Amino acid sequence: VSSLYNIIDQIFIGQGVGMLGNAATNVAFPLTTISLAISLLIGIGSASLFSLSLGKKDGKTASKCVGTAVWMSVILGSIYATIVEIFLSPLLNAFGATEETFVYAKEYVSITAIGMPFLIFTNALSNLIRADGNPRYSMACMVVGAIANTILDPVFIFLLDMGVAGAAIATVISQIISCGMVVAY
Repeated sequence: VSSLYNIIDQIFIGQGVGMLGNAATNVAFPLTTISLAISLLIGIGSASLFSLSLGKKDGKTASKCVGTAVWMSVILGSIYATIVEIFLSPLLNAFGATEETFVYAKEYVSITAIGMPFLIFTNALSNLIRADGNPRYSMACMVVGAIANTILDPVFIFLLDMGVAGAAIATVISQIISCGMVVAY
C-alpha cells in the first residue's frame, strides 16, 4: 500500500505534467524506499519483541517496546527528513536526475521529505497495531492514506494547477491523515 502513493502520483503526474514529471518521481522513489526500510527496521523489530513480551505476560517490557518504537520513529524520521533536505541536490544527482528532471525532482522531494517522518511513523507503528491484534485497523490506516492521495492528487494537480508540487502536497497530507489514525489508536 505504501508504494501506491508513488504509483498514484505517477499516474496523475504523467497526465498533468508529462514524462519529465514522471521521471522526477522515479528519481525520488529511492528516497521513499529508504524511509520504508527505516520504518520496517523499527516496526518489525519492535513488533516482534512486543509480541514475545505479551506472550510472556510481561506488560512492562511490551509497553517499553511501544515507547521505544514511537521515539525511534520520531527521531529517525526527523533525522532522515533533515538529511534529505540538506543533501537534496547531491542525492537527486546520485539517483539519476538529469538537467531536465532535476527541477521537478527537487520540487517534488523538497515537499515529500516533510512527510517522510509521518510515513516512517505510520509504517513502523502499523506493525505494532497488527501485533496488538488489530490487523484490520492497521491496514485501514494505510489504505485511508492511499485513498486520500488518490482523491487529492487530481485536485492539486489539475484543479489547482500545482503540477508536481501538488502531487507532493497531496502525498504529505495523505501521510498525515494515516499518521493521525495511528496516533488515535
